[in-house]
Amino acid sequence: MRKTIKWILIILGGGLLLFFGCVFYVFSTFRFDDGKHYSTQDLIDNYNQKSNQITDLKTYVNKIIPTSKSVDIEFEGNKKLFIFHLKDTNNYDSNWDLNLNSAKTDTLLKKLNWTKETLKVLKEKLDAANCISVKSGEPCNIGFQRSGMGKFYYNIFDNPIPDSLKNKYNDSCTYILYTDKVVLEYGGGAIGPQCFPIN
Repeated sequence: MRKTIKWILIILGGGLLLFFGCVFYVFSTFRFDDGKHYSTQDLIDNYNQKSNQITDLKTYVNKIIPTSKSVDIEFEGNKKLFIFHLKDTNNYDSNWDLNLNSAKTDTLLKKLNWTKETLKVLKEKLDAANCISVKSGEPCNIGFQRSGMGKFYYNIFDNPIPDSLKNKYNDSCTYILYTDKVVLEYGGGAIGPQCFPIN
């Protein structure tokens, strides 16, 4: 009986050790934020101050993306791409933590008919908008900042949101309808709040 309890405790202890080891690995490997925490009000204030730059970013990325492709890109400083996902009609190429000068980055740029100069201009437009990421398409999804394990976004539409989509984009959890062309979004991480934080 004692041996059985001993082995159960060893297995439970090993399982807990493995779990906490995995959690430590995830936090030490991936950058979730810059140590700052942001609020819904920060998201709104940034849009009010940078709406022209945000619109310019949306226009630029949708203009340079080839037909039938979409890109989701997030910069980490000036030398790394935290995210560089590329989707076309036939496949989805998911890429994390790429050096700007890597062979993989060059391959992805070639598929988009982009150059390093394209990335430079894109980074400049993100910086001007005080944002960190952009995903092409309609709506264009622009990442404002990471906060903890979550991330704040803008969804920018070309035209006023139709009534049929207003309930979807105004659920007060993931989405908040801000204007007839702008939806605020909060994406929760693997742990922590999944809805907009209460300010």
